[in-house]
Formats: sequence, C-alpha cells, structure tokens
Amino acid sequence: MKIKILIPIYNDWESVSELIKKIDLEIKNLNHEVSIIIINDASSERKEINTHGLEKIKSVELIDMKKNGGHARCIASGLKYIFKKKDFDYVIPMDGDGEDRPSEIKDFIEYTEYLPNKTIVGERVKRSESLFFKICYNIHKILTFFFTGKSIKFGNFTCLTKSTVENLVNEKATWNSFSGALTKVEKDKKSIPSIRGIRYFGPSKMSFVNLLRHSFSIISVFRFNVLIRSIFFLIIYSFLILSDISIITLIPIPIILLLNVIIFRLAKRENIEEYKNCLDNIQNIIELKKDN
Repeated sequence: MKIKILIPIYNDWESVSELIKKIDLEIKNLNHEVSIIIINDASSERKEINTHGLEKIKSVELIDMKKNGGHARCIASGLKYIFKKKDFDYVIPMDGDGEDRPSEIKDFIEYTEYLPNKTIVGERVKRSESLFFKICYNIHKILTFFFTGKSIKFGNFTCLTKSTVENLVNEKATWNSFSGALTKVEKDKKSIPSIRGIRYFGPSKMSFVNLLRHSFSIISVFRFNVLIRSIFFLIIYSFLILSDISIITLIPIPIILLLNVIIFRLAKRENIEEYKNCLDNIQNIIELKKDN
C-alpha cells in the first residue's frame, strides 16, 4: 500500500523533526510505502527539518503556504494536494507536535489489512492535558452531542481511504472543520483506541479560546440540526417556565439564541470556491528526502 502521512505545522520545527525520526523507527517492519507531506502554515519562524538517517520513509516533502489559514484549512489543503498530485491508497493526518503518537500508525495500517477500504479514526480513550482542559474537552463533547446528535470522539489522527479523501475534498465543510466534515461524509468508519501523547517541545497551542472555536466549528457543520434542536428546546422550555418567569429563568433563552448566531457565522467559513483554489496558496514545495 501507498500511505501518505499529512502533518500540518506552525513553528513546530523541532517537534516535527523528532516526530519524523520516531515514525521512521515505528514503521521499519512494515512492508508498505510510507511518505510524509508537511504543510507549513506560513510559520513566523523558519528552521530546518532534520531528515538525515531516515531508512524506511520513502520521501519527505515540505509545502510552504503563502498565508496562514489555521489548522483545519491546512489539513484541507494537504488533502487537496495529495488527492490531485499523488498516487496513494491511504492518508493519515496527524499533528506534528507528538500528541498524536507515531506508535499508533502501525495500529491504523494493520487494521486496514484486515478491513480494507475502511476509514479508521483514533478515538481518544486517554488524554495527557491538564484537568481543566480535560473538563473543557468533555463539555465540548457533551455540547456537540446535545446540539447535533453526533458523538465525535476523534480529532485529526485518522486513516482515510482514497474514496473518503475524495469526498472530503468535494465537501465545503472540510474547509472549516476536519472532524465535523469527516463525520458528515463518512457514515461507515471504524474506530480504534488512541491515547493522546505529550508534546515533544514547548507548551500546547490549544488555548481555551482555541478550544471553544474548535468546538463551535465542529458544531457549525451540523448547524441545521442545531437550529431544529434549539427551536424544540425553546418551545418546551417556554412552557416549563410559563408559570415562573423571571430574569433567572429567562437566562437560557438568549444563550441559545447567541449560540445559534455564533454557529451560523462560523459556518460562513465553508467557502467551496476558496477550497477549490486553495492550492494557489502554495508558495513552494521542497523535497527534503527524495523517493528512494
């Protein structure tokens, strides 16, 4: 099989160099062709990626983007590039900081050998962040399920079939949220347990504000579900508080209305024309390790 590992980065040069070395070690006994494509999301710092000593990885490409688009759009652009320019069977998107553990790549690949043509997601069973972050993440999952009816327990770390990649590059929601778009286009995906690793270098870039935006972006993919559920909730809630209307009991109403406004505004990021032309944002492509 031909497998492309897609890694978006922003200033994480030291981490991605470490990640590539670990991937090379983890796949040394696999009889498949593994290549790496790194999408540099217009980093403000520029350092070299060390590819010396790699034995198993077939090739490493670095794609520099002209303008920063954010994590989701970086992955979306990478998927578009691979689908248009490369010969492949599977794509594995993963973070470049070490939090997606390279040891689990083997699990993905081995699973595809038993169930070919199935997209696989890494369902988080354990996380390494602070207690506050874990609480916020669990609230995010609860809110997502409550407002959309979708249980989304995975992030970028997945193993995508070629047909799934094709569906994603033709889906405008991919330009806004990877996991939301994947949930929308792929109904028959499989999951395997995945443990969130620890960053190789530096603090996490996922702040509370970024987590909030990430959560709302996923929910916005299913905005009409949110609208319908919100209407039903407000109707039922209005009947329940009819005999006891006060400032306190009215608080949930503007919160729900505000949430819908935020969700529909974020949904405007789903710009299919921008996505179709996203490869125009490529500044240059550097072959860090050529095909053997």
